[in-house]
Amino acid sequence: MVDKTLGSTEKLIGGGVSTLGKGAEGFSKEFMDFLQKYQVIGLAVAFVIGTAATKLVNSTVSDIIMPIIAVVVPGGNWRAAELDIGPLKFLVGDYLGAIIDFVIIALVIFLLVKYIMKGDTTKKV
Repeated sequence: MVDKTLGSTEKLIGGGVSTLGKGAEGFSKEFMDFLQKYQVIGLAVAFVIGTAATKLVNSTVSDIIMPIIAVVVPGGNWRAAELDIGPLKFLVGDYLGAIIDFVIIALVIFLLVKYIMKGDTTKKV
């Protein structure tokens, strides 16, 4: 009699385990569908490459282009230029430097994308 009860319990547990296995399998399939539908792997790769490209572009601007601009602009340390109006101190040089950095970085990225796409403007990045 104990064996019959044990047998029915095993069947009950076995049925629950197989149901759990089907649920986990369904979850796994659903998760893989999510990854494929929203291209999460491609997004992660693009993020890592974008981070590396950001470092490259920033280095190009700060190490190659900005020293040339510093030679062309008279006065040497122009990024330290300040405008004092009463008790207010505006860091005009730093602000202008940030604007110039932005314009140069945008130009470098534009040229890179244009080169990569080889002038085909119908493609979207």
